[in-house]
Amino acid sequence: MRAVFASHNPHKAEQVALLLPAVELIPLDDVAPGLELEEPFDTFRENALDKARSASRATDLPAIADDSGIEVDVLGGAPGVLSARFAGEDATDEDNNRKLIRELQGVPDEQRSCRYRCVAVAVFPGGKELIAEGSCEGRVIDEARGELGFGYDPHVIPEGETRTMGEIPLEEKLAFSHRGRAFRALAAMIDAS
Repeated sequence: MRAVFASHNPHKAEQVALLLPAVELIPLDDVAPGLELEEPFDTFRENALDKARSASRATDLPAIADDSGIEVDVLGGAPGVLSARFAGEDATDEDNNRKLIRELQGVPDEQRSCRYRCVAVAVFPGGKELIAEGSCEGRVIDEARGELGFGYDPHVIPEGETRTMGEIPLEEKLAFSHRGRAFRALAAMIDAS
């Protein structure tokens, strides 16, 4: 199966290619250069579906997309769908991490529980839609550790680990990460359809 990957994020593209080996992923910029992918909704599910629907309409191809982020319990689930722009529209990973750690100043370690959440979707011309979800529990630490991964990875220790997501090699991380779980479930749905 060939499908356009509805994202401009090269880190996600690398991970999704490993998780969907039976799908030939076409970079969005190769088939719909300049297509803006908005994330205007309050849920990962709605944002992922909107991106995939837009890419499928623009290319007349099946489209794969996801929306994901981190939810910190003591912050009421924030940053959530605003994870990539927690510190503002043009925020860098460093800006977002600084804001997160600032918001958690004074919060004891045992109250820093969080989860990464991912909703992965496949949208086909003609309207068929497949939706899968995955999550990974963890906790936030102040001191960044590790150069692997992106986003909040250097500040998140997943449940059952002593290393941060930024210290765990990609292929090992995909075995239990939110994105790994969501896209493996989506792959099974694609195979069954």
